Amino acid sequence: MKRIVEIVPARPGWYARWQVSPEATRCYPVSLWALLEEADGTGREVIGVDCIGQWPGADDNEAGGEFVRYLFQTPDSGAPEDAEPPLSAADQRPGGPRLQPVTAT
Repeated sequence: MKRIVEIVPARPGWYARWQVSPEATRCYPVSLWALLEEADGTGREVIGVDCIGQWPGADDNEAGGEFVRYLFQTPDSGAPEDAEPPLSAADQRPGGPRLQPVTAT
């Protein structure tokens, strides 16, 4: 089992591209980067988690989608032509957002 060593937010412009059919791809903005490490401390890798919660190797990724690659486009050049428009928090999953804000006391 792998463990998360570090999490950092992704800068605007990073996308994860997924193959959804033999002739179609879809890109989602990357929300964060995670550094993973094997339980024994060997073998590190960085993965990007996209805005809908998918990452390469996850069991609950969108059905039929296969990770292709990460890509970067400067924010002023616009999104890739196969980019999905951002979803509202209500549309991302039936139970609402995965993380809830914590109010300081």
